[in-house]
Amino acid sequence: MSVIGRLTWSALVFLFVAEWGRCQGQTRNCKTNDQGNESESERKLLSKLEPLASLSFSAVIQDKDNSYTYYFSVCGNVANISNAGLVQIDKTGTKTHILVDFLHVISNTGDWVMLVYKNGSKYDNHCNHENRKSMVMISCNRNTIGGGFTVVDEERTKPADCFYLFELDSSTVCPAITSKLSAGSILLIVFFSCLTLYIVGGFLYQRLVVGAKGMEQFPNYSFWQDLGNLTADGCDFVCRSRARNAPPTYRGVASEPLGGEETEERDDHLLPM
Repeated sequence: MSVIGRLTWSALVFLFVAEWGRCQGQTRNCKTNDQGNESESERKLLSKLEPLASLSFSAVIQDKDNSYTYYFSVCGNVANISNAGLVQIDKTGTKTHILVDFLHVISNTGDWVMLVYKNGSKYDNHCNHENRKSMVMISCNRNTIGGGFTVVDEERTKPADCFYLFELDSSTVCPAITSKLSAGSILLIVFFSCLTLYIVGGFLYQRLVVGAKGMEQFPNYSFWQDLGNLTADGCDFVCRSRARNAPPTYRGVASEPLGGEETEERDDHLLPM
């Protein structure tokens, strides 16, 4: 390998490691409810979300006379606010509510992941001024890494346990596609593939190399012909209805000569006139 090739390869490896480390660092910087003592299942789920670590999403919702823009990032900071992965900003840009401070619970069922965040900014006039809580449901969509970020609902009419609900589509939470082919199907596919290769390859060899014509172009034609004859003999031996050594049967001979009268009529022209 030349010097330029080695330098190019080293640069590519360095960029890959740097990018992987950046995403890995972002997911490891997620503050969970256990402050770094999260369970193994939580860490595995966070690892699945690593492709989303460098992405940010936004959604706009109209609420009466005001509109709000929501910004979200998995294990990241948005709107230049430290430790804020999801924020709400009004249309004037002067009022900001931090909806996500740290990740509290991670749950996973089938083809979706639910991220529950707590310890956001306190409500001003609702829910007994409790801290805001947000839930982000990431649904499986194999057509996109991350997209379709929408605001599903904001529950703030109850005296407690109010929440924001968001939805995000991503292929990172999709379950692995398992092969639906059985062992027998795989064997059949391999068998017919080999059979096709044998026939086509043998035909080309017999025609182009050997120079055979007609049925002789079929590979190993004499062998398959003999095999067919032997198979037919074996089928006849097994499936015949009468015994092999059964004596032949004969029809009885009539006592009167056959066609006697007709013979006499044919001899009339031999008599002397």
